[in-house]
Amino acid sequence: MSPAPVRPGAEAIAEKGWFLAHKWLLLRRFNQVGILALFLVGPWYGLWIVKGNLSFSYTLNILPLADPYVLLQSLVTGHAPEKLALIGVTIVVAFYLLVGGRTYCSWVCPVNLVTDLANWLRTRLGLKGGAHVSRQTRYWILGMTFVAAAVSGTIAWEMVNPVTMMHRGLTFGIGLGWAVLLAVFLLDLFVMRHGWCGRLCPVGAFYSLIGKFSVLRVRLPARAACNDCMDCFAVCPEPQVISPALKGERTGAGPIIVSGDCTICGACIDVCSKRVFNLSLRARNSAPSTNSTTVPAPAARVASSRPSSERVVS
Repeated sequence: MSPAPVRPGAEAIAEKGWFLAHKWLLLRRFNQVGILALFLVGPWYGLWIVKGNLSFSYTLNILPLADPYVLLQSLVTGHAPEKLALIGVTIVVAFYLLVGGRTYCSWVCPVNLVTDLANWLRTRLGLKGGAHVSRQTRYWILGMTFVAAAVSGTIAWEMVNPVTMMHRGLTFGIGLGWAVLLAVFLLDLFVMRHGWCGRLCPVGAFYSLIGKFSVLRVRLPARAACNDCMDCFAVCPEPQVISPALKGERTGAGPIIVSGDCTICGACIDVCSKRVFNLSLRARNSAPSTNSTTVPAPAARVASSRPSSERVVS
């Protein structure tokens, strides 16, 4: 009888302790739930700290924040944005140029709570495989939302956006939005791992374009210490972004994840027992690390010799 597969992060828990091996996950959950609560205490309890939703909000009657993706769709329909919306978009774009566009997906978006739950259950139930859809599909869907806006003269995507529908459902009660969220949950659980956020969602695709220029990055200052346990690949919602930085010394690439697809969720930092990853600024030395050495062949063979149940599910 073969031994039970070791779950990703087990080595990190043993090395760093449970809290440090879940630090970034806990911070993300606190941020996601906190932002959602700020929107809901107004309609639920009459405490209007934040008015609006993630498309446009007004905090303490002072700070406007507006979704640049929604504003661009509005422009396509032929509607001129108001001054307050332009100010809000400028603030949001400046923020995501600093911290990374897809931090919206992992640190703000409430639907991420649903998809992460589906992935957690998928892992616990040992579900493997499923349908394969190219990650580029989300960019085609992104383009189609602008076409739909131009043809219909409305911001058509907001009619079916799971984020918007979730907000409506929590604010006004159960409706069609819950059916959409259930569909997203079942998609990620049974059909595709990270199917919605990683392959279909146009919002994530849009913010990944902003993320290409962001200053905050995941760096790998200790990539020479990597023991090829593959835990970072197993937990990353966009595992394709890791290889260039982790194994990039062979091609001259620096130890920094530069892809806009990276959600800066911190999962790789949490599960790495060797402390290979950290968060830092792009402006710091982006050249290949002179202290790094190519991972020796025996270490590379460790990953290939592990049971398939312990390796990455793409």
